[in-house]
Amino acid sequence: MLRPRALAALAAATVAFIPGVLPGFLTDAARADDVRASQDVVLRTLDLAEAWRLTKGEGVTVAVLDSGVDPRHRDLVGSVTTGKDFTAGANPKGVAPTRLHGTYMASLIAGHGHGPAREDGVIGVAPGAKVLSVRVILEDEEPGFRSFNSDARYESVVARGIRYAVDRGADVINLSISKDLPTEEERDAIRYAISKGVVLIAAAGNDGAGKRDAPYSYPAAIPGVISVAAVTPALRRASFSNRNSSVMVAAPGVDILGAGPGDEYWVGRGTSQATALVSGVAALIKARYPRMSPALIAQALTSSASAKERYNTGTGFGVVNAYRALTTAAALARHRATASGPGVQDPARTAGTRERAPEPVAVVRRDQRAILVYGAVAVGGLVGTGTGLAVLVLLVRRARREEDDTPIPPAPWRTETQT
Repeated sequence: MLRPRALAALAAATVAFIPGVLPGFLTDAARADDVRASQDVVLRTLDLAEAWRLTKGEGVTVAVLDSGVDPRHRDLVGSVTTGKDFTAGANPKGVAPTRLHGTYMASLIAGHGHGPAREDGVIGVAPGAKVLSVRVILEDEEPGFRSFNSDARYESVVARGIRYAVDRGADVINLSISKDLPTEEERDAIRYAISKGVVLIAAAGNDGAGKRDAPYSYPAAIPGVISVAAVTPALRRASFSNRNSSVMVAAPGVDILGAGPGDEYWVGRGTSQATALVSGVAALIKARYPRMSPALIAQALTSSASAKERYNTGTGFGVVNAYRALTTAAALARHRATASGPGVQDPARTAGTRERAPEPVAVVRRDQRAILVYGAVAVGGLVGTGTGLAVLVLLVRRARREEDDTPIPPAPWRTETQT
């Protein structure tokens, strides 16, 4: 849920629960310079000033699978392509989508600001990137929210949205959404995206408060997806952030400012926001190294955290650093994602299949002395075992003869009279 709080004595508005967002604060019309100043901690945490010397994400498309994006927001205008609405029919006719959560996430990824030199408003992690908006969820204040969540027609909207985004050129897919169980269609769609070189990044979930091991959330916990946890400004795991072994990396997720529809600005917290920030870093890597595979991008992200950090289920390999991720990617770009050379399994073939008969084992060196020593030890062991068994048999036979020669005492008398 986003809790409203008026800023600069302006009226507040209320938005109920949105997947991936926990309580935060709303500003209807915060001053633009205050907006950029409010982002300073996040920008410094991700080391974006240095990263932007290398790239700002130009030429990359990030698909935001969410509640929809407002393409007219002054900090996003010109950067958003509105794609298919897979929720069509869930709302009554004539009801326009709210598009709050999706706009918020898109601004954290690719917001470019506005005004002179674009120094006002929200700046995203990859301000040069483009956004493909794919609507796959409703926000709970929309009238069709309940029917959307219970209608079987919409069960596979996320899977269809992933395939749609891949087929329309997405390089990165941001999934600031989660649910308790995945479907086969979603697993297949994720496999399809990865096979096309598309990076998928999803929220680890917000059910971690008071729990040592929080439940797994999907699609974040599906293999191949980069699962993102949230940290506080002090870079500690946020109390709400899920803690489980699917968590790969972390990013700021508390008091994160972003854009809302109608030129609004919002502050909130959640693994949704952390996920959007990491999607922006992935976009920077893709812009610099467009052919880099999802596996190597994941390695660059995990390697970007401080060397002092060790893996834990709360924050994964640590808080992502955009500049270090780019420098690590520079080294990884010289390598392939799969092994090559003689004896390597062809990744296009089913594991376990053989292209040719196995070659016989070649004996490189025969140590005759070792063979004689070990052979003698083995023979000695067999002789000792045989002798022991023979002695045991003799002792058993002797004991049986002694039992046969022992006299049996007569049975005691008893009367049959009852008293």
